[in-house]
Amino acid sequence: MYIKRSIEKKIEELANFFPVLMICGPRQVGKTTMLKELSKTWPTHVNYVTLDYPQVRLLAREDPELFLQQYTPPVIIDEIQYAPELLPYIKIRVDESDEKGQYILTGSQMFHMMKNVSESLAGRVGILTLYSFSQSELDGRENKAFLPSGIIMSEIPLTISEVFDRIYKGSMPALAVNANMPKENYYGSYMQTYLERDIRDLVKITDETRFLKFISCVAARTGQEVVLADISRDTEIDGKTAERWLSILCSSGLVYLLPPYFNNTIKRIVKRPKLYFMDTGLACYLSLWNNPRGLEVSAMAGAMFETYVISEIIKSYANAGRDTRNRLCYYRDNNNKEIDLIILENGKAYPVEIKKSANPGKNAVRHFGVLKDMGLDVGEGAVICMTPMILPIDEKNKYVPVGCI
Repeated sequence: MYIKRSIEKKIEELANFFPVLMICGPRQVGKTTMLKELSKTWPTHVNYVTLDYPQVRLLAREDPELFLQQYTPPVIIDEIQYAPELLPYIKIRVDESDEKGQYILTGSQMFHMMKNVSESLAGRVGILTLYSFSQSELDGRENKAFLPSGIIMSEIPLTISEVFDRIYKGSMPALAVNANMPKENYYGSYMQTYLERDIRDLVKITDETRFLKFISCVAARTGQEVVLADISRDTEIDGKTAERWLSILCSSGLVYLLPPYFNNTIKRIVKRPKLYFMDTGLACYLSLWNNPRGLEVSAMAGAMFETYVISEIIKSYANAGRDTRNRLCYYRDNNNKEIDLIILENGKAYPVEIKKSANPGKNAVRHFGVLKDMGLDVGEGAVICMTPMILPIDEKNKYVPVGCI
């Protein structure tokens, strides 16, 4: 069963403007499946080759020219990070042709790829990021980059138990299309693949057990500010190692760091980013939750609920082909005034608060005023919560059901 991906529309659009497309994203989120399905509708036959095969990878590395003669465009080259030697040769070929959408590259090691791409294919490549399924994709709804001023009510409100069932299961394609897939076994295999194919190629890790402990420690802190000293202490590694390992998790798409809103004129702003796992099912597995009902009533429930909401909003922007890095941030100051998410769009700041409650009360928007105090043009605000319908709080803010994101 194939579930249509929201990002397909953007891929087809960019294929008309760029000779090279690169689809980044974590391992096993469906990049290859999507491109193969999408290529069936293209007017010309599309070749496909994966660098997972050692012999093919060796040819790409040792004789890039022969490789590109054998796999002629339009061609999908999977796991391009295994053979960065191809990129200068692809550059030469696209510079000699006016054809668009000729090379479609995919890879799960974004940090390893971006450096090579920026050096070799600057101005020639359209870059998109694919994550695991968004809830709008699983529900069959149209994807829209989330903004409090453009929310459409979903048909059926979710119950708190349904939300935590989704949080616990996660949204990886293998689990989404196969209800009988054992979640524990799937994520165990996923982590083993991640260690063997991604981590060993990029960093020298002599103690895999300690690295797994590190990932689990980070998962237990999803929805919290990054305090490297605490993470390094709990995992018994030094601060530089913790920073390097966290960078790997972020760059491979497993973890997202939400930056703080920063203004040089305000000294009291907290400058640490907050971390979020992009798949809540993986976060639950790594932090040893094996029951959604237990998670729902635990001390970690609020952080997991917030992680779910933030990751869905990030996916909505990624699926629309829009960069989140300068659009999404959070606010916190030394007076403990905090706004969970600020969306910067069209010259306005849209504040968002996230609450697991069905009736958070007007107190939930009490800190939105700090944005106006900083001289920002403040747009509509939202409190994403368990309310059954969109309800006004005041003339500028509203309660939004979690099922609408």
